[in-house]
Parts: sequence; C-alpha cells; structure tokens
Amino acid sequence: MYRLVGLCYSYFGKFNEESVKSNFVLIYELLDEILDFGYPQNMDVDSLKLYVTNEGVRASIAYVQPPQKITMQATGAITWRSPDIYYRKNEAFVDVIESVNLLISANNTVLKSDVQGQIIMRSYLSGMPECKFGLNDKLEFDSSDKADRGDVIQYGSGDEPATYGGGGVVSIADCQFHQCVRLGKFESERMIMFIPPDGEFELMKYRAVENIGTPFKVHPMVTEIGKTRIEYEVHVRAMFPSKLEASNVEIKIPTPLNAGKVHLQAMGKGKAKYEASENAIVWRIQRFRGQTDMVISAVVELTPMTHQKVWSRPPISMNFQVVMFTASGLLVRYLKVFESSNYQSIKWVRYMTKAGTYQIRVSLALQ
Repeated sequence: MYRLVGLCYSYFGKFNEESVKSNFVLIYELLDEILDFGYPQNMDVDSLKLYVTNEGVRASIAYVQPPQKITMQATGAITWRSPDIYYRKNEAFVDVIESVNLLISANNTVLKSDVQGQIIMRSYLSGMPECKFGLNDKLEFDSSDKADRGDVIQYGSGDEPATYGGGGVVSIADCQFHQCVRLGKFESERMIMFIPPDGEFELMKYRAVENIGTPFKVHPMVTEIGKTRIEYEVHVRAMFPSKLEASNVEIKIPTPLNAGKVHLQAMGKGKAKYEASENAIVWRIQRFRGQTDMVISAVVELTPMTHQKVWSRPPISMNFQVVMFTASGLLVRYLKVFESSNYQSIKWVRYMTKAGTYQIRVSLALQ
C-alpha cells in the first residue's frame, strides 16, 4: 500500500480522495501492471513510467521505447536502469543530509539524542557502471580497503567537512538501502556495491544514536516577577567549527497565553519579534558563525486573567541548516566507479545537518 502511495505521488504529486477520483483510470492501469494473479510483480517507478502514462503516447516516444525493450526492462535483473545511457561528462553527486533530534531537560540533561540521515545520489554516468561506496562506519569499515580522500571532491561552503568527533569510525544503529544495492554483498563482505539508477535517487537511510554532536547549545534563564511580568535571557552558542556558518536559524521562545506587551531589550544579530498567533518570541538569524555566542533579552508583561492557569512552559525550539557538517560524524571515504569503457568520472560530495525536533525545556525561577 505504501509503495502504491509512493507511485501515485511520483505520477501526480499528491494522494488524497480528490486525486484518486480524478486519476482513477491511471491507478487502475498501475494496479493492472503491478499485480499478476494477485501477487506484486513490478513496483519500479522508472520501468512503470515507460508504458503507463497519463498522457497520449506520441509516435516518436513509441519508437524510442519499443515494446520488446520495455518487456526486457520489466523482466530483467536490472529494472531501474537502461543500458544505452550516454553522457559527455560523467559525474556523480552525493548529498549526505542529517536531521538532528534533540531534547534537553531544564537542568541541561540530554533526554533524547539521535540523527536521522539519508544519502541522496544524482548519477550522470554512461553505460552500466558498477559503483563501490565507502563510509567511515562500523558496518562497512574495512581497513584493508582504504582509499585516498582525493577520490571525491567536496562541494559546498568549505573544502573539507567538519564532523563531531573528528570523523572517526561511526556506529550506525540501522540502515535501509535502495533496491539497486547488492544486499548479499553487503551481508557477506560489508561492502556497498550497486549499479545506480539514472538521475536522482535515495541510496541509503540510516539512524545514529551514539556520540551525537549538538550543533547549538541553548541556556535559557526565565524569571517570573510576581504575576505581572516575566523576564527572559537566552544564550545560544554554536558548537561547530568557526570556519562554518549556520543559515536560516530560527529560535522560538514560548510565552504565556496571557502575554500582553513584549519588550525586546537586547539582541545579537538577526531580527526578533513577538508573534501572538504562535504565543512565542521568534528570533531569526540569517547567518550564525561557529564558535560564537548570541544573547537575547526580553520582558513580557502579563494581562490579568479571571481564572489563573498554570503556565505549562513549552520548550524552546530551533530550526537551522549547517552545510559541510555532520552531527553523527559520518563521512564518505570513497566512491569508485567501474565501467567497461574505463571512462574518467568526477565525484562530488556535500554534507548538510539540519534541525529535526530540536527542543530545550525551560525552568522557571520565581522572584
């Protein structure tokens, strides 16, 4: 069912009651091609798009993709790639994207910390290349197969990536591969080998739960003065190296429901304002350099309430993006491409860490 929803997304961009009604014929044709006597036979999006279309098939397209070629691709061992792909410039782009989930208690204790990562690859390679992918993780690490870091070129905001823990061997809790990866080879030799689909695809998903680096440390001080005023002072420090910068940083500082006027007394870079619709002071910083500190101070005046309610103190939340940094310490050691014509290929890799659920609980001091 989930694969069918994914197919519908790839065909018409959404999956709801309206889209099902308007594309009922297309969905019926997909089910007819996917199932054979009630058993799933072909769930590959690229091969299904060759002969299930939501538009008329022109003569030129039919000539390029004859029926016998479609049948070979649907029933062959490699359904995700056609053998006659050609590029004048052979390149492969790898994006390592990590989402950091963090929950810190009011006394600065880490309650939850993990990284949800994915490796996105864009392959523009000719023929039927065999790729060998190497990471610095315990699952796949092999000291006898070390490769020069010059095998891949970093592209992004820096020449070399920065990682938590210096880029040593990383422990991955679990991982999930694209169907092109030879799982037998991985199980027996801990080697990631595959023939990539053409264009963009998700090579791997993974999760790390050990030795997670925190890109930002937040120290909030919230003081309640009587029942009419609350004072805020929030310190934020970037923990990643100074050569890097975080972009699109957004810090939401919750306020009570009966907040009236909000006075921003002091602030570092960026812009901050009180947004009544979210009951929070929203502080936006376009660029936040590593190893630097920023502070925001505010005073919130409270309006009297008929029925006094205890403030639940929601946590402070953050959003951010840091390019060329990995919180788990995962690095691409190498990407080797083998093809019968022995052409030269260029490999590029980029790293990005962003906020998932990044929350810091607040303690309230009375005065």
